[in-house]
Amino acid sequence: MRRLRDLWLSMHRCFALSLGWMLGMMGLTGALLVVAPPLDEQLHPQLFKVALHDSSGVQRRAALPLEAIRSALAAEFGNKAVLSFLPPRKANDSLSVIVRGAWNGTVYLDPYSGTELGRRGENEGVVNFLFRLHSSLFMDDIGRSVLAIVALCYLLLLVTGLILWWPRGVQSGWRIELHRGLVRSLFDLHRVSGATFGVLIAISIATGAYMAWQPLRGFVTTLNGEMPMRPPALPSASRVAPGARLPLDASVDAARAAFPQGRVYLVQVPAKADRPVHVRLHLPDDPHPNGRTLIWVDPVTGEVLAAHRWNRLDVGARAVAVVYPLHTGVLGGPLLEAVVMVNGATLAGMAVTGWWLWWRRRKTRSARNVLRQKDGRDAR
Repeated sequence: MRRLRDLWLSMHRCFALSLGWMLGMMGLTGALLVVAPPLDEQLHPQLFKVALHDSSGVQRRAALPLEAIRSALAAEFGNKAVLSFLPPRKANDSLSVIVRGAWNGTVYLDPYSGTELGRRGENEGVVNFLFRLHSSLFMDDIGRSVLAIVALCYLLLLVTGLILWWPRGVQSGWRIELHRGLVRSLFDLHRVSGATFGVLIAISIATGAYMAWQPLRGFVTTLNGEMPMRPPALPSASRVAPGARLPLDASVDAARAAFPQGRVYLVQVPAKADRPVHVRLHLPDDPHPNGRTLIWVDPVTGEVLAAHRWNRLDVGARAVAVVYPLHTGVLGGPLLEAVVMVNGATLAGMAVTGWWLWWRRRKTRSARNVLRQKDGRDAR
């Protein structure tokens, strides 16, 4: 039995020392991302808010057409840049445009005048930095794959930790001895925190891996006997020069007509001529805060090529509507968001205490070996 326990302990330490730092970083950045975006908006209102009245005090009512803004941005960034428009949710919100091309970042605009309020590169600003680190380790698809593997290793770390923690008595597993020195206090906090929050942390990590690693969604869909959904291609007759395209607002109107009750979350203009305009809507019954109803529109004819309600997507894509708000805590409001923050902070704390306990034990063992060698020399 002792040998088996030593095996579990060795496995637990191996996973923790090799990947614990990464798990701790993901936990800390995840906790910070719960509060960072709203705090960022409060600290930088000049990027996210606009005046509802002009200089003469008259209320501003009509926003500029998206096509006018698209043309101005295309003139600056070129026709090879992918432009993703995030229309304002409230009357005093700014219009955000995510640019992917020679320059990657977000441009913030006044939707009424088209005036640029500011811009940030994809790694500029605390929120962008935290998000890129948390979601992909700044390595895009490679980083997402690494995080998916780390998530699997966390499950092994959790199982071995629970086996080592499993109490012999009812109270022994939950006892924290704060009066027996720093090492014992941190050890008790480490194991009790893992036993208390381990499963909740596993849910956060599993949902994060599901969103980060695209092949996992396809695997779930295939396992269910379905085919993963693919964006439609443009008809050959519509693959013409950009000048022949309808105004961008016509594509948005076509998407709205398919789901009149929907709110537009995103309008994506592809760089390639063989791709349709992609519009993403949020419907009243969609649990995803940004909406998962997906529509593709022919930019030349204005025809809707495909329209998928969020609860009619393939099962792998459909699950994202619940997985994302569960991961961020939005699904349960402030209470679940608080739980997500505690999970992240606990994971970071366990990474730090686990490493410190290992280092302290190693240091103590080395000191004992030195003392034994000295006693052996003195005995001679």
